[in-house]
Amino acid sequence: MKRLIMCEGANELEIVRILLANNRLIFGEDELLGLTPYHARQITGNGQVRTELNIYPGNDVLIMRIGDAQKERLKIPEDYKGKIIGIEKYCTKPELEMLFLIAEDKVAEFEKNKSTVKPKDFAKMHISLGRKKYDNSTKFYKDYFGDRVDILVQAILEYKRIKSSHKKEELYLADLIDLK
Repeated sequence: MKRLIMCEGANELEIVRILLANNRLIFGEDELLGLTPYHARQITGNGQVRTELNIYPGNDVLIMRIGDAQKERLKIPEDYKGKIIGIEKYCTKPELEMLFLIAEDKVAEFEKNKSTVKPKDFAKMHISLGRKKYDNSTKFYKDYFGDRVDILVQAILEYKRIKSSHKKEELYLADLIDLK
């Protein structure tokens, strides 16, 4: 089986790359279609994903979608339907910035303000790395969590613990963490 990881945004992609590079997922790069995760919402809109699906000879691809909204239904083109064995959704809602709030022990403070401010805006006001304030850039995610993967993993696990339940068909990033 090959896994096709489709990340909704560049920041989700960076988080997955950090976890992969540090062997913190329940699978390795060698199990990924094309040996990498992709920034893609749909198969049809991503030439690289289509190319990898065309090259791969097997009929055992599991699609793993990672993102916060995922309202858009994944459309599987007819010529790929025989290759896909399933689709899993890993939800990061309300927003990926919750990982920073957990890592910095700011969740309780955020909870007091969540009716008036989104996690992204709260993070911009309260999260920094050295002198650099959070700016929603992929570089900030890489700089913040890149060499502090244990903090990232703990934040992901804590997010699942404190988060009210997702929809029945949605999983958590924590479900992908290798706990060994």
